[in-house]
Amino acid sequence: MADNARAKRLADLIREVVAEKLHRGIKDPRLGTHVTVTDTRVTGDLREATVFYTVYGDEEDRKAAAAGLESAKGVLRTAVGRAAGIKHTPSLTFVADALPENAKTIDEALARARAADEEVRKASSGASYAGEADPYRKPGEPGLDEPDGVEDEDGEDESA
Repeated sequence: MADNARAKRLADLIREVVAEKLHRGIKDPRLGTHVTVTDTRVTGDLREATVFYTVYGDEEDRKAAAAGLESAKGVLRTAVGRAAGIKHTPSLTFVADALPENAKTIDEALARARAADEEVRKASSGASYAGEADPYRKPGEPGLDEPDGVEDEDGEDESA
């Protein structure tokens, strides 16, 4: 079993080689400039690599890119094997990265929260307090020095 540092170095190498090969070496029109390699992960035994990618475009472009990557898998694995120089070249699995969709969902939720905050701010701009501006008792105010039901030195209740 390989150490984590070696797996990380191999993952970085695979990401660079696959990105470069997609950019310059593969002539498939489905894989034009729309595909971006975002991350690569390699298993601990260095036998399998997962390549995460994003596609700029609509759903049709994503499906075409997935098919193009699947058809170019052998060429890409060969390029990785030549660059890595290891006994066993890892098999490549391509997975569409969900990061852009998750970021879009988070951005939409933040926009809704900002809009709700703005509505509350507008509604409260001309409002006044329901009671006094400062509802807390302060020491030294007349009649508020001792709470109700406190006994004096004689043991009698002062409030009665």
